[in-house]
Amino acid sequence: MIKLIVGSKGSGKTKVLIDLVNKAAETSSGSVVCIEKAMNLNFSIKPSVRLIHADEYEISGYEQFYGFITGVLAGNYDITDIFVDGILRIGNRDLDALATMVANVEKIVKDDVSVTFTVSTDAENLPESLKAYL
Repeated sequence: MIKLIVGSKGSGKTKVLIDLVNKAAETSSGSVVCIEKAMNLNFSIKPSVRLIHADEYEISGYEQFYGFITGVLAGNYDITDIFVDGILRIGNRDLDALATMVANVEKIVKDDVSVTFTVSTDAENLPESLKAYL
């Protein structure tokens, strides 16, 4: 299952994400992963969450991110939740390419894996295919 947390800059998306990450850490029977563009969440999320800084892996663009996320999933079969903060910064703010990447991620995630992205834009700017994930 894929979910989007959408809103303009400063609207509280990351706060919502942090709350969801910490709740998942408390309730998940598997592993919780949080991927962020920069090192901002170190002290906000529970230590049991695997925090990945995308910049450390020089991920640039949605194709590289898709490959990265498939590797994360392949390397750990008990992942229940993946949270991604700042996805538009990884993909250079290309909403159409984001829609393609999200569709590809949806094909590979199992029913028992939830993937949540923060998207810094207003909902009306999203391509129609992404609105289903709101």
